[in-house]
Amino acid sequence: MKKIKLIATGGTISAHHPSRIDFRNYISGHYSGDDLLQAVPELQGIAAVDVDNLAGISSTLIDASHWLQLRDQSHRYLNEEGYDGLVITHGTNTLEETAYFLHLSVNSSKPIVLTGAQRPPSSLGTDAYINTLSAIRVASAEAAQGKGVLVVLNEQINCARDATKTNTYRLETFKSGELGVLGHVDPDDRVVFHRAPERRHTVHSEFSRLAMTSLPTVEILYSYAGAQGKLVRFLLADGDTDGLVIAGTGAGRCSGEEEAALIEAAAAGMPIVMGSRVSDGRAVPLEAYAHLGAAFADNLSPQKARILLMLALLKDDYRQDLQAAFDRY
Repeated sequence: MKKIKLIATGGTISAHHPSRIDFRNYISGHYSGDDLLQAVPELQGIAAVDVDNLAGISSTLIDASHWLQLRDQSHRYLNEEGYDGLVITHGTNTLEETAYFLHLSVNSSKPIVLTGAQRPPSSLGTDAYINTLSAIRVASAEAAQGKGVLVVLNEQINCARDATKTNTYRLETFKSGELGVLGHVDPDDRVVFHRAPERRHTVHSEFSRLAMTSLPTVEILYSYAGAQGKLVRFLLADGDTDGLVIAGTGAGRCSGEEEAALIEAAAAGMPIVMGSRVSDGRAVPLEAYAHLGAAFADNLSPQKARILLMLALLKDDYRQDLQAAFDRY
């Protein structure tokens, strides 16, 4: 039987409200990871599971310090203490960001699975228990080895690089856009994969071997019709920003005023990544923006591009060629 560590961080999967039909106003942190295990005794028939209650907070409060702590714990449990896999319960609002950071930075080929819930354990129709069960199944599966960090909800397995939350309340919220799921947890209890991630991750990632105690500060600016570029200039003047990601329109374009401000930022040495606010498709290098020296985010969402830029800035060779990082990861 596989030995799995469940790390609980909070979120809806830990939340409670006295009304079983209130799906909005619950408070995170009411239920611990131990409570989840007790509520689903069937888990112990799948794997030997024990719990680390890291936090009981909404995922809107998760920041880079939590990512670094989870990375350290992942290395300890998987590389030093002999666990066969990890399940991390997490609020769904920023789950995809934590998952992608770990996907790029954990030096292990063992399964790491993030899961959460759209409805708290106290509500009718909660998905907390089945998602936990599915996540334990995937973390225990031989087929999940070497697939990087996985996002498992609604019996669907998504790659951390591709998964994003697409619906505010529906259970089928996590999707991978036009790329599709990696696999499923099926009714015959099998974990079935149909494809595997192609981009670098975990043990194949250069970032997984870096010592990290802090991360650069990278901001995201959302482009729109008539954007004035004031926020670019504010961040440039503030002096505490190490890089910018532009959630551009269409294929990664911005307004004329924003472009003028970005020219100033580039002249000051600010690393810039041009991404897109569009859900599918790649933002590819454009000759019209060659003077910015910017990288283009491929098909990464702005929030994922931010994470890759934060890590790329830790390596001098990528600081000189940011596009190489976005081509490889």
